Amino acid sequence: MATALPFSREAVEAIVRQVVTKRLGATAAAGEPALAVHASARHMHLCREDLEKLFGPGAELTPDRPLYQEGNFAAKETVTLIGPRSRLISNLRILGPLRDHSQIELAFTDAISLGLDNVPIRLSGNIAGTPGAVVMGPHGVLELKEGVIRAAIHAHMNPAEAAHFGVRQGDFMKLRIGGEAGVVFDRVHVRIDPRARLNVHMDTDEANACGLHLAKEIRIFK
Repeated sequence: MATALPFSREAVEAIVRQVVTKRLGATAAAGEPALAVHASARHMHLCREDLEKLFGPGAELTPDRPLYQEGNFAAKETVTLIGPRSRLISNLRILGPLRDHSQIELAFTDAISLGLDNVPIRLSGNIAGTPGAVVMGPHGVLELKEGVIRAAIHAHMNPAEAAHFGVRQGDFMKLRIGGEAGVVFDRVHVRIDPRARLNVHMDTDEANACGLHLAKEIRIFK
């Protein structure tokens, strides 16, 4: 007889995120800014118009938990993503705040499971010519003509951190994840913002491939 698990999948993911954040944000080499590396699970960003199509007129995102970058949050709201041949991804999390355009970020395996084999790797916001999808919310259905991407691995940093590493907006850096499955990512996009703190985002496939949750030696360099 099957028994119910004591924790929901979302609760387990939250616990894993806390453990990984504590492990990966705790240490830095002498003189180096503290670096946190996070696996970014599939999610969606919404503009005001599309939020109201999915959740109703006057709808607002409800913050569930803050994210590492100040002002960003995971919302309580979720949607269902419908791909070719009616393949589904349910409970797709919305991240806030609202943006100027809607965008869906998937890992490679997410895209394949949805039935999409032509999702390009792009920086957030660069959605021209990307595939679309149908999104279903509690109030309505949204047909996106474009906006589905695989987010390129990138490093957020403020101007002081960028000066420390000697990099500019749009440069590439290298990220070494040491350990049993240690790898070096050599095209980490630099994204500079005065409000940012040093933080690398990779997708869940990349995190699994390098054993991110077990890594003890992490270094970012030019």
